[in-house]
Amino acid sequence: MTSDAYKEAFIWIYLPGETAPVVAGRLEVDGGNILFNYGQSYLGRIGGRPSAIPIYEPELPLRAGALPLHDGLSMPGCIRDASPDAWGRRVIINKKLGIKGADTDTAVLDELTYLLESGSDRIGALDFQRSPTEYVPRGGNNVSMDELIASAERVEKGLPLTPELDQALFHGSSIGGARPKALIQDQGRKYVAKFTSTSDLYSVVKAEFIAMRLAFLAGLNVAPVKLVKAAGKDVLLIERFDRELVEGGWSRKAMVSVLTILGLEDMSARYASYETLAEIIRHRFTYPKVTLKELYSRLVFNILCGNTDDHARNHAAFWDGSALSLTPAYDICPQGRAGNEASQAMLISGRNNLSQLKTCLEAAHNFLLSQDEARAISAHLIGVIEQHWDSVCSQAELSEVDKSLFWRRQFLNAFSLIEKKW
Repeated sequence: MTSDAYKEAFIWIYLPGETAPVVAGRLEVDGGNILFNYGQSYLGRIGGRPSAIPIYEPELPLRAGALPLHDGLSMPGCIRDASPDAWGRRVIINKKLGIKGADTDTAVLDELTYLLESGSDRIGALDFQRSPTEYVPRGGNNVSMDELIASAERVEKGLPLTPELDQALFHGSSIGGARPKALIQDQGRKYVAKFTSTSDLYSVVKAEFIAMRLAFLAGLNVAPVKLVKAAGKDVLLIERFDRELVEGGWSRKAMVSVLTILGLEDMSARYASYETLAEIIRHRFTYPKVTLKELYSRLVFNILCGNTDDHARNHAAFWDGSALSLTPAYDICPQGRAGNEASQAMLISGRNNLSQLKTCLEAAHNFLLSQDEARAISAHLIGVIEQHWDSVCSQAELSEVDKSLFWRRQFLNAFSLIEKKW
């Protein structure tokens, strides 16, 4: 960690339906922990218009004073959710220290630096500032769709790209880590753009596009996606569901990860389980029965498409100040698979996380589903994948080599189908 680490930061929040943020409170380093307390001006908004809401309960209830951390956490989970991912952290390290490479130790910078140096158009409704009175957004300009598509022509003519596109298109692999990204805005919609990488052994962005499209065709609630090309590279555009264009600008929807909902931190993420999440959904989510069926369907689909990266940060919920509701599914990305046996990132039934339909069937009662209902969900999803496989692969312009690689390896692998009469 560098010696010039930040000691404090102020949290600004976009309240529901609003297009400008207000200061909510202060983060302060206390030993090895980061503590939060609400500002008096924010607490004074309780019952007003717009009224203050807890950043997230039960973690940060609306009350004065430094709020204690939950067991095992070094900072509030709902704040950590707003921090940049591995890709964003390496961009910041590269920018501040000139250090590149996938092996970079992200602990070289402190957590408040990541919060204060990352862009303001982050996922969710929070942002972080050095001032409690002046809000100055960082990196707020999304590139346009036209600029993304025209980037190939710029490269051919030797013209410079915007810093965002230059970083994502050409310097992502040198920064290393997670897949390079950029933020795109086009015709009243915002997107996260994911780019191909020279280190890809197969078309990763096309695999994610195919999985997301098939999930949509199967009736799952997923973020809309589309494929475009820029600078000769495939680009996957995922429509953002945490932004809404309203009169006066963009409003932001508050979100928390399932890791935070489960009260876990990254080092204990291996203990995250669908079983525990299902129990929380029954008590704290809107429309719990519908939500449980949706979550079960997502679990089964992840197994059927070979997405074993269903960790607790790849599930999230909207937070409206009093209740939770499941966000659309995202990051459904089939993973590379050498053999047949595979395991999901989250536990499914007890300590079992094997990527098999029979594991899901054992857990069906946790989702308030009968055995027949669970079997019907799996049969439906298998049928949709089989029916639409060729057409969706054609939409993605998937090569025959990759098509053969995905089919019966990632998608509908025999290991995942082990169960009589599926």
